[in-house]
Amino acid sequence: MEISVTVNGATHTSDVEPRTLLVHYVREHLGLTGTNVGCDTSSCGACSLHLDGEAVKSCTVLAVQADGTEITTIEGMAAADGTLHPMQQAFMENHGLQCGYCTPGMVMAATSLLQENPSPTEEDIRLGLEGNLCRCTGYHNIVQAVMACAAAPTA
Repeated sequence: MEISVTVNGATHTSDVEPRTLLVHYVREHLGLTGTNVGCDTSSCGACSLHLDGEAVKSCTVLAVQADGTEITTIEGMAAADGTLHPMQQAFMENHGLQCGYCTPGMVMAATSLLQENPSPTEEDIRLGLEGNLCRCTGYHNIVQAVMACAAAPTA
């Protein structure tokens, strides 16, 4: 089937098999490997990206279901000049990453969370990120990073 999607601002038209998962389309067809395949069961959130502005686990979406949508991957979060997105910067400054495998999905989920709730409590953040798993950090620094980003002045 032919699909057309806008990914990180660029339009892509591709022929895909109807059973192709969006995570595999983004990684294998478009070469955007920042979106990770973690569990293949929708449990970990490593494959989270933004689909029409909302964080989704891309292992639960068929590429054909994304036809006509706008997708943002972790590669599309930084500015064109390489300046990190404020959430990426907050993760770095607050040690919200260790091995980094969950980080792209966490950043995508956290930015979506702040779009819905710009002033979350620590509990709001923990609940909002419960679908994203990290095996390294114990979540404290991830929560601190999201809180720091929420508290940062916007331009």
